[in-house]
Amino acid sequence: MHELSTPSPWVERFMSLLARGDRVLDVACGSGRHARLIVGLGGEVEAVDRDAEALATMDGVAGIHTHRADLEAGDWPYASQEFDAIVVTNYLHRPLFAHLAASLNDSGVLIYETFMLGNERFGKPSSPAFLLRSGELLEFAALGLEIVAFEQGYTAHPKPALVQRLAAVKPGFLRSRSI
Repeated sequence: MHELSTPSPWVERFMSLLARGDRVLDVACGSGRHARLIVGLGGEVEAVDRDAEALATMDGVAGIHTHRADLEAGDWPYASQEFDAIVVTNYLHRPLFAHLAASLNDSGVLIYETFMLGNERFGKPSSPAFLLRSGELLEFAALGLEIVAFEQGYTAHPKPALVQRLAAVKPGFLRSRSI
């Protein structure tokens, strides 16, 4: 996927849903552009990726704990853990949807952004296995999340692409926090 060094504007937009000290899982984190953003705002991050070199770029960054794992092989490494928030960008492995929803605590936040069908016109990813169907993140939210915001369609930045974006919360979010 297209590796970027600056955080996604979508992720930045919904950082206000997180509280200082929140424990956040950054899935397929790459070199940690979102993990660095989150710790800069006072969060603690579990950054997971299969790329050891990318993870190594976060060595010594206070508040970031890295974990090397191939999320598409073997068991979900966070089955016994819950997070205040989960961030996923530029990554799709549908079998993880249920795990992600289950790994959010009762007042958890999910911020998700990735490519959708039609993106093949603009380059990679181009395989349907890595492209969401229209409205697919909304279907995912039906696993017990409440939608804060959803977008799908064309974006020109940081590169031309077709994307879907979701910000959602567990039902307990509004009872536990003020927004």
